[in-house]
Amino acid sequence: MSFDTPIDRRGTHCVKWDMMEKLYGVPAEGGLAMWVADMEFRPPACVQAAVERMAAHGVYGYFGDDRAYLEAIRWWMKTRHGWDVAAGDIFTTHGLVNGTGLCLEAFTTPGDGVVLTVPVYHAFARTIKAAGREVRECPLALADGRYEMDFDAWDGLMTGKERMFILCSPHNPGGRVWTAEELRGVAAFCKRHDLILVSDEIHHDLVFPGARHVPMPLAAPEIADRLVMMTATTKTFNIAGSHTGNVIIADPVLRAKFAAKIMALGISGNSFGMHMATAAYSPEGADWVDGLMAYLDGNRRVFDEGMAAIPGLRSMPLEATYLAWLDFSGTGMTPAEFIGRVEKEARIATNHGDAFGSGGENFLRFNIAAPRAMVVEAVERMQAAFRDLQ
Repeated sequence: MSFDTPIDRRGTHCVKWDMMEKLYGVPAEGGLAMWVADMEFRPPACVQAAVERMAAHGVYGYFGDDRAYLEAIRWWMKTRHGWDVAAGDIFTTHGLVNGTGLCLEAFTTPGDGVVLTVPVYHAFARTIKAAGREVRECPLALADGRYEMDFDAWDGLMTGKERMFILCSPHNPGGRVWTAEELRGVAAFCKRHDLILVSDEIHHDLVFPGARHVPMPLAAPEIADRLVMMTATTKTFNIAGSHTGNVIIADPVLRAKFAAKIMALGISGNSFGMHMATAAYSPEGADWVDGLMAYLDGNRRVFDEGMAAIPGLRSMPLEATYLAWLDFSGTGMTPAEFIGRVEKEARIATNHGDAFGSGGENFLRFNIAAPRAMVVEAVERMQAAFRDLQ
């Protein structure tokens, strides 16, 4: 497919476009939706064909015989990430926010602390608080325009109530691909404070040239007894509406606890999502992802160069994801001032940085997974909205 082909998603019950005016005051007519983390692209043809086969059959019953589905996951993790996964270690959840909630229920109790390295994906804190647990914010250090882990500072923030650490790897919204050394540091921190480590690696396929993602089980195999992995096809292939994710647990004790929670809540897989995932994790799907990342690399350059031309704005170097994290602190403006310009003058809806926790207040998150013309248009609108700074 051509990633340049525009697709009109307005009026299709698309949260990204159809809720933009209500939430941000940016009208769908004339506005640009660059907030929700899904893409403006159709998935690979193999995924579309799987859905069409289901529609042609016309009976939408319960999914059974998951051997091909499990084998597709195992093949993908081995060929794309060098990671051997046992079929019996894989649980299917209704996406990874659901997976996060299940981990909280299975491995913590109300009142327990859960460590987040902030700023970080906003749904983590929302889910933790809704479950009656406490968020323990461990701020990432901002060094030369990129995020780094600060274990010494984090050690001092622990109270003894913490039971879990949720890692976002690669990092959303900063786009960092953590090094193997950094991941081993996370593992050591979790051992030091006796924490279950939940590693959300949903963006692990969306890595740009020059960076290499390392799955946590390969970086720190010594913590298998406290590690829970979360992966999904949904971000990689733009099928988030299928609400299908995987929680992968090698340790038998943790696996039994998680299985009991799945059973108690009556959770089973979405047949559409499982057919789509099976089709996506294939050689055809792999070729599509390679083409996608080459295209997004071009979008990244267009966006970063355009923002660099506006004094006071700086886009964090993007190593993974399609989510640009733009720093407005150099403008001297308050969040209300720069958000007003972006939404009212540029007519662009973005994610507000404060939603990601402490340290995000002077940032906005822009989704650049769109046809190049839309990214170019966004750059031109931003330059016009901040023309007085140039």
